[in-house]
Amino acid sequence: MNDNQKPEGFDDETLELAARIFGYARSGKAAELAEMLEAGVPPNLRNEKGDSLLMLASYHGHVEATEVLLKAGADPNLANDRGQMPLAGAAFKGEIGVARLLLEHGANVDGTGPDGRTALMVAAMFDRLELIDLFLAKGADAKAEDAAGNTALGAARAMGAVAAADRLAAQT
Repeated sequence: MNDNQKPEGFDDETLELAARIFGYARSGKAAELAEMLEAGVPPNLRNEKGDSLLMLASYHGHVEATEVLLKAGADPNLANDRGQMPLAGAAFKGEIGVARLLLEHGANVDGTGPDGRTALMVAAMFDRLELIDLFLAKGADAKAEDAAGNTALGAARAMGAVAAADRLAAQT
């Protein structure tokens, strides 16, 4: 969509409001998000890429905004259009506080998108030991395989994440 196009049925004011709400999630403006949610904005609102407000807040490491969204009923297992889950987003960015909060609110520790990659695999790829320990403590399956047949240990080895590979090798 170019600058002169807009979704059919939406006026400029509505589109500006939507952009502002997604900006609140992306930048962690928890109070503003809470106000919008109280005014009736759906907690599982998604943008043109399928990213939910929760995905954006989680990915960007905003614990308070993540908590506001979860308490308002945001689904911690809602994948975006690429099949990415908020927990995997938090793992990718190394956001342990967000990961704990998502798990406390029902995120599936072994949830995957079409690629079969779990949050544990993502944490392993980037040598995020604290996240690996958290996911394993919450019951993550270290032997789960992604669509290409790789486990978390294989992902760690492929990425040269030596500490993660050592930690995971001790689990199997």
